[in-house]
Amino acid sequence: MTKLENPVLMATIGGAQGLRGEVRARSYSADPTALGDYGHLHSMDGRSFEVLEIREMKNVVVVRFRGINDRNAAEALNGLELYIDRDNLPDDELEEDEFFYADLEGLEAVDDQGVSYGTVTGIFDFGAGDLLELKGPGKRPVLIPFSEASVLEIDLEAGRITIDPLASGLVDSDDDGPSFTPDDSGSDKPKKKK
Repeated sequence: MTKLENPVLMATIGGAQGLRGEVRARSYSADPTALGDYGHLHSMDGRSFEVLEIREMKNVVVVRFRGINDRNAAEALNGLELYIDRDNLPDDELEEDEFFYADLEGLEAVDDQGVSYGTVTGIFDFGAGDLLELKGPGKRPVLIPFSEASVLEIDLEAGRITIDPLASGLVDSDDDGPSFTPDDSGSDKPKKKK
C-alpha cells in the first residue's frame, strides 16, 4: 500500500467500457491521454494502478489498467479517484504564468496593502472559468475569479497571492467598504515575484 505525501487528483473513473476491463475516466491533466505518463496512479485506499492503454473518446478517456481484465472488475472501480504524488509532476514544463492547482492551495490572499482575505482552500471550474475559494478564520468561504484582473500576482516562495478586492468582488465599489471582512493579521506587504 502506498501512502502519498502530497496527493494530486489526476482522474475520476466512471463506468465500464466494453467487456475487456476498460473504463471511462475524466482526466484532469492538460493532455488527457498523458495520464499514464506520470507513473502509477493511486487510490486513497492504497491501491496502485498501471495504465496499459489509453485513448480519447468525446470528453473522457478510455483506460485499460493492468489486472483489470473484465467488465465486472471495471464496474467495481466506478467513482474511484486516482492520484499521484506532487513530486511526480514535472515543474520544468511549466510556463512562467502556469501553476499546478495543488501549488495554489494554502496560499494566503492579500491585497496590495497587505490586508489578508484568507487562504486558498480550493480551485473550481463550473464551466465559466476557474474560481479560487478563499476561507478566513471563522469566516464562510468565498469564491473569486482566477483571472488577471482579480489575481494580480502569485508568489509561491512567499506563500501568498496578491488580489484586487474590488475586481474579485470582495468589496463594493459604491463605498469601497468590504463585503467580506478581511483578516487584519497579515499587515506586511507581499514580496515581489522574482
